[in-house]
Amino acid sequence: MTRLVIVRHGNTFEADEPPRRIGSRTDLPLTAAGEEQAKALARHFEANGVRFDRVLTSPLQRARRTAELIVAEQAIPVETASFLTEIDHGPDEGQLEADVIARLGNDAITLWDTEWIAPEGWEVGAQWRVPAWREFVERVAEELPYGTILLVTSNGAARFALAALGLKVGDNRASAKFRTGSYGLVEVGDVADFHLVGWNARPGETPGDKGLF
Repeated sequence: MTRLVIVRHGNTFEADEPPRRIGSRTDLPLTAAGEEQAKALARHFEANGVRFDRVLTSPLQRARRTAELIVAEQAIPVETASFLTEIDHGPDEGQLEADVIARLGNDAITLWDTEWIAPEGWEVGAQWRVPAWREFVERVAEELPYGTILLVTSNGAARFALAALGLKVGDNRASAKFRTGSYGLVEVGDVADFHLVGWNARPGETPGDKGLF
């Protein structure tokens, strides 16, 4: 069985900053709180005996830094994977969330969060992301049948893992939204045998801090 640990990067905004839509064209660093989220994940995985065989991230510094902090004690190289690249929010890139909703309407945002239907002007790459995720899952099932792989990306890109596995929002407690500093766990038996153990989990939220393991 191969395990895929999918992580959303840590915070890139301070607590008092209004939320904005940030994607592939905005390369923000982690805040101090974001770095602590990554360190909390590192402690959580270490406490549960999780050792990674490969580490893949999106190209942007927020994802790479999150991954580096998680595996800082494991001395594993961090690789970049194109299918983890953040989405492009088009005219809404960098805009305040209230302004994005004013332009698109709540219904468009709801469709994105529940059905992965991209709002007008966004370039999310669904046509290549879904097969790329599925190809990756099938390949690692053959190459690392007993491995554990860390993948770090954004909220927008991570949800395509669910789509590739044929999961819908609500299945097995899954949600399209993926909080900063949270993770999901997918177990892969072979190319036709995989399931979602859990999604959107943060260290410390489960009694005993066992999380999804």
